Amino acid sequence: MKVKSKLGLGGGCHWCTEAVFQAVTGVENVKQGYIKSVAPQDHRSEAIIIEFSDLKLLERIIDIHLQTHASTKQHSRRKEYRSAIYYFDEEMKSKVEVVMNTLSRKRNQKYITQLLPFVSFEKSWENIRNYYKTRPNAPFCKRYIEPKLTIVKRMSW
Repeated sequence: MKVKSKLGLGGGCHWCTEAVFQAVTGVENVKQGYIKSVAPQDHRSEAIIIEFSDLKLLERIIDIHLQTHASTKQHSRRKEYRSAIYYFDEEMKSKVEVVMNTLSRKRNQKYITQLLPFVSFEKSWENIRNYYKTRPNAPFCKRYIEPKLTIVKRMSW
C-alpha cells in the first residue's frame, strides 16, 4: 500500500479550491475548512487539505494551485483568503520549496504564496462542503468555479 501524502492549500474561497482539487486526477481526498499556522499566520483562513499517493503529482498539484487563484497579488482579504501551501513535515516542505522555485522560474512569476507549517484544521459546516458538486448551477459556481475548472482542463500534463 502506498503512503498518502498530505498538503494544505489556501487561496481564494475554499469552495473554489475544493472543486478544483476534486477534479484533479490522483487527488484521493479533499477536506474543506479552515487552517491555522504559526504566528503571525495563526488565525484561521479558508483552505483545503488534500491527500494523494503519488509524489510525482506534487508539481502538478502546486502548479494547478498557483494557476487557479490570485497567487501573485495581494488584496484586501488576504487574511481570510491566505495564499498558502501548508506542509505537515520537513521533508514535504523541502520538496515544495524546490517545486515552487522551479515553477517561479518556468512561469517567470513572483508568487506571494507562503509555505507554512500546518498547525490545525477546522472543517467547514457540512451544508457548504462539496459546494460545487451539490450546486453546479449556482451563480457563484458559474462565475467563479467553472473558469478555474476550465484552467485545470487546459493545463497539459
